[in-house]
Amino acid sequence: MLRLKKKKEKKKTDAATTGKATESGNETTSTASSSTSNSPTPMDTDKPQVSLLGGIGGKKVNKVEGQKKRTPGEIRIQKDIAELDGGSVANITFPSANCLTTFKCHVTPDSGYWTNCTYTFTFTIPALYPHEPPKVHCETQLYHPNVNTQGNVCLNILREDWKPVLDINAVIYGLIYLFYEPNPGDPLNQEAAKTLRENKTQFQRNVEKSLRGGMVDGVQYTKLK
Repeated sequence: MLRLKKKKEKKKTDAATTGKATESGNETTSTASSSTSNSPTPMDTDKPQVSLLGGIGGKKVNKVEGQKKRTPGEIRIQKDIAELDGGSVANITFPSANCLTTFKCHVTPDSGYWTNCTYTFTFTIPALYPHEPPKVHCETQLYHPNVNTQGNVCLNILREDWKPVLDINAVIYGLIYLFYEPNPGDPLNQEAAKTLRENKTQFQRNVEKSLRGGMVDGVQYTKLK
């Protein structure tokens, strides 16, 4: 009897041990299933991961994808434009609101030979500005010793005297000064420069004739007055 009782107790002990192992196995299976359900699926890993930094893939995004990178010239010209001050003599217009590197400067001298007429210059800012000077072209037909019939402008700071510390304001002031003090010593229009040096009265007549739409030195000018 005692031997039979021990055998029964041993069977109970073995059954309890087996039950615990089964429960442990079930818990392991449950944990593994839970871990499997929480892990990303192949489709999930293909999706971009958005971080708390506001970016994609955990990296902060500072600009719209595909946005064109601005050149140093565009960055500098934005600063220069904010500081423009041509007074009542010069004003700036932008043909395109999205492009700051091409604009027009309208100069209306209040004294001198060319007074009370408006002359338009187109500015084109190179990518390497301010290490390269802006390109300036006169759109208005102008009888002037420092502007030729093709609209090219002779201004020292647009050539050898340009320095990166200069800005658009300096160029505009230089253009205004050409109307107050034309320079026959560094001309593009040789005939106009010669007349200004030798006969200022005749030069005055030539300017007035050109502004009224007359012909001077074989060139037909557009009427501005």
